[in-house]
Amino acid sequence: MSEIERRKRDHIDIVLAGGARHSVPAGFDHVRFRHDALPEVDYDKINLSTSFLGRPLRLPFLASSMTGGPDVSDRINRAIAEAAEQMGFAMGVGSQRISLTTRDNSGLGPELRRIAPSIPIYGNLGAIQLVNGMGIDEARRAVDQLQADALILHLNPVQEAVQPGGDRNWSGVQRAIEQLTGKLPVPVIAKEVGSGISGEVARRLVSCGVAAIDVAGAGGTSWAAVEGARLGAPDGGNLGEIFRDWGIPTPQCLAEVRAALPDVPLIASGGIRHGLDAAKAIRLGANLAAQAASLLPAAMQGTEAVVAHVQAFADALRITCLATGSKDLATLRGADLLP
Repeated sequence: MSEIERRKRDHIDIVLAGGARHSVPAGFDHVRFRHDALPEVDYDKINLSTSFLGRPLRLPFLASSMTGGPDVSDRINRAIAEAAEQMGFAMGVGSQRISLTTRDNSGLGPELRRIAPSIPIYGNLGAIQLVNGMGIDEARRAVDQLQADALILHLNPVQEAVQPGGDRNWSGVQRAIEQLTGKLPVPVIAKEVGSGISGEVARRLVSCGVAAIDVAGAGGTSWAAVEGARLGAPDGGNLGEIFRDWGIPTPQCLAEVRAALPDVPLIASGGIRHGLDAAKAIRLGANLAAQAASLLPAAMQGTEAVVAHVQAFADALRITCLATGSKDLATLRGADLLP
């Protein structure tokens, strides 16, 4: 196992252990809907369908990018792909860096598209790799590997900075993104990994040709803390712990980015615990809600566990629609909030 593969397997183990979350919640508990005690809505007819980047979805849910060594990635991705095809939600894969530099596709090959022919699948590369030897050819290969509908570029400067040997020179990344979006045959989604995207950064990304934003704010997994757990440095010297709570909370990201970019498709991730949080994120401007760490234990168990997890998510979202008198997601976006 290479050092990169070992590190990615460590990531899975640390996230599953549950000790690498932000110590401050995302803040969705402070967002409260005004209850409708007399909703003129039939629960069974509430419509949770939507579309994202031109593709229809039966649920406004994205199984967000997860990483892992090749020994576990195939199992994780297969379970998610089977559940996504069954339930009609989107799937984003973990970083394809290993699969692009080795002969092992790490569970990120054409089999996923055969399992899930009808759902959107999003490829994934680190944006920093665009100035470290990867470019349009690798991005096209990442898309072709999966017959992907879009490519996620993840932004993780804090994670890279606290990681031994991490990539710390981010000069030129914005220009590299602009060059890529002009040549790639599918849309590009820009995503943080848990520190959030501000309104101003979102504007810059869209000006580079990015088609959608995953704000991935603070409140869920802290990738600085994940790297800190790997380091095990003495108290006071563990940069991962120092920066555990760095970032913009997800609700604030959504408010900023939606105000700055009224029409750009948005994904809310970072501390989305359940369907009620998702409903609040949609009310604040998101088009989709995404989970990674919360979904990971189910993905490790298999397809049935993923289906059960996402069904509980959908049930909570549907109850929220009922209790706000919302017959569909468009109505939910206008639901009253308490001051």
